[in-house]
Amino acid sequence: MNNVSTTSSIEGSHPQEPNWPRSWRAYACWLGCFFLMFNSWGLVNAYGTFASYYVGNSLRWTDQLQLNLIGSTQSFLVLLFSGPVGRLLDAGHFRSVICTGTFLVPFGMFMLSIAHPDKDGEAKYVNIWVTQGFVVGLGMSCFFVSSSQIAATWFPNRKGLAVGMVACGASIAGVVYPTMVRFLVDAIGFNHAVRAVAGLVTVTSFFSLLFAAPNPAHNHPRPQSYRKLKTWIDTEAFRNRSFCWFTAAVAFLFLGFYPVFFNLEEWAAISGFGTRQGTVAPMKYVSPSEAPLQTFWLLAILNGASTFGRLTMAAFCDKTGQLNMHIGAQFISSLFVLIFWSLARSTIHAIAFCVSFGITSGAVIGLPPASIANILACTYSTPETKAIGHAKLGQWVGMMYTVAAIPALIGPIIAGHLVTQYGDFITVQMWSGVNLMISAFCMLVSRWHLPCCDGEHVGTKLARMVGREPRFSEKGKENDASDNETECGNTLEGISQATTRVPSAMVSRQVSGDKLRMIDTNGLVVGSDRNV
Repeated sequence: MNNVSTTSSIEGSHPQEPNWPRSWRAYACWLGCFFLMFNSWGLVNAYGTFASYYVGNSLRWTDQLQLNLIGSTQSFLVLLFSGPVGRLLDAGHFRSVICTGTFLVPFGMFMLSIAHPDKDGEAKYVNIWVTQGFVVGLGMSCFFVSSSQIAATWFPNRKGLAVGMVACGASIAGVVYPTMVRFLVDAIGFNHAVRAVAGLVTVTSFFSLLFAAPNPAHNHPRPQSYRKLKTWIDTEAFRNRSFCWFTAAVAFLFLGFYPVFFNLEEWAAISGFGTRQGTVAPMKYVSPSEAPLQTFWLLAILNGASTFGRLTMAAFCDKTGQLNMHIGAQFISSLFVLIFWSLARSTIHAIAFCVSFGITSGAVIGLPPASIANILACTYSTPETKAIGHAKLGQWVGMMYTVAAIPALIGPIIAGHLVTQYGDFITVQMWSGVNLMISAFCMLVSRWHLPCCDGEHVGTKLARMVGREPRFSEKGKENDASDNETECGNTLEGISQATTRVPSAMVSRQVSGDKLRMIDTNGLVVGSDRNV
């Protein structure tokens, strides 16, 4: 029992950390991380407004697939480089990473205003893809993982709420940027509107560069060599079945999530639920049942509702469990897309879908880092291994998003091809809804493999609820206890369920007189008592 006493002393030797830090640097960093998310996924969320302008003006004859490719290139690059960026952040190179993004994102937006023609001229698609899709996407990849990982170091006991507040930067930017672009386009033209957006990006990015720094007490293990594969890929993560299933869930999430954002405005315009400036797309309009509104308001409403959802669910996910909250939000979001969006027949229905889907989608897209933190907390939960889990957060989150990069690229492209091929947005609605539903089921399987807080697995609890006690062999009991010790850190429960492996001095005294092993003249054991 020496291990138990050692564990107890370790837990008692460290004072409990406060729920909220008392340093102003923590909250300045929090705001800086908010702006990092504001200028990464926030610009991706706002791309639907840019696409709506392009299809009605400068790229009016461009295929919907190509228009979606610009936004999907941004999300692809953000996710592709999440793994390397996360590892660099773990090693303490946060300043270089943020500085790179601070240069690339404003530079790409300023170059877009130069590459785009003035007034009503026809733009070259390649120029827009390179500036807005490629250059800006590269810069946003430096911001995305940095936002959640750096903020989490200051709020260890409120990690879910801290990451959720940072994630609100994406949804608030999804309100600010579309509204800003639409009003400024009418007032000063598209190119000057883009320069104004670039100016706002520059100011907020510089604030992040100055104040977004991790907690000085946070450990930054530096690799011995950056050339080794294990420096960038933690193979232990792929032996964790909960992590693997959750990574698959995030891959299906990105297959179906951003087709909603990229095609919402065009769907509203084609269906007669909204209006936009410029020439009409080469599709027939349905007679509107009510007075339409400008389409960019739908995207702004969706992102505004997403802010409410991120805040509400982030506030409760620390109590209910980040992964549990994620599963519920994911399942409800898939139903909204499959049923609510596909059956919308009026402007009121369109607004109602934007509000309802926005609330749940905020948690869907904002909780993956917190869910990975939940998985790590159950995997490395003993006092001796807890620091290892904290040190691996950026790398595991980055690896998860890197795997999802290809789905993020091809999801909107497939959706755009379906619109072009069949001339109906019901194909996009079914594509998005089915992928979101598959993602929810993958999260359920991930939760199935993750122990609960008391060390028991979900299957054991369900068996007890239906009145059937789970049956295990002696070997199974030992394995289950070992899993509890390793994954959930319930050392006392694990020891009580497993057979005793520690030699006991008391037993030795009892058997020393008459239960000795019999050894032959060659020193070989010829008999023993089972009670020894």
